[in-house]
Amino acid sequence: MYTSSLFQSPAAFSSIRDTLEDITLHFTYLMRLKSQDLYEHSIRVANFAGATAIRMRLPANEVMLIHYAGLLHDIGLLTMANRSLAHYPNLSTREFQAYKKHPDLGANMLETNSACQDLIPYIRFHHECWDGGGYPKHLKNDNIPLGARILSVADYYDNTIYSAPDFPQKDKSEVTQALFAGSGSLFDPEVTLAFLHVLYQ
Repeated sequence: MYTSSLFQSPAAFSSIRDTLEDITLHFTYLMRLKSQDLYEHSIRVANFAGATAIRMRLPANEVMLIHYAGLLHDIGLLTMANRSLAHYPNLSTREFQAYKKHPDLGANMLETNSACQDLIPYIRFHHECWDGGGYPKHLKNDNIPLGARILSVADYYDNTIYSAPDFPQKDKSEVTQALFAGSGSLFDPEVTLAFLHVLYQ
């Protein structure tokens, strides 16, 4: 039901948490060097995603993993040219195809570290859509890991509100309407509802 790390002994999971903290500090430092917007976006997504996981009453260890995945979900964009990041979404076809690879690239960066294994599906699939229209694998409904479904909503909201970097800036009510409209197609309805409870609590 939940990721394997949740069944580790407290001492073993404490070691994993310490390793995740070190890895996260490394990558967030690199993101901050590359783009302050990218860094701040990752912080906000992690906070939104963690709060949504708490609202859904997930186990504390799972909440922590989702928070770390939020911090690391866009590390694949470290490989993208600064010029392309700066003028997204006005990308050429070739640039957009490169952009769409960032979930896989980010997951691949973590593959060799055993402490990161439970984060990899969340990072790899955070651009999948509830109806199967996302990428990279066109996963659908419950085939998308729950952590990735939570990140998807948090990522969309933050990008839309803060224009970092995907959408024209909108106000909170407009984005709320967009989330409702996307519930059941772009987003898991249960996750959307939990996220909106967090947003308006």
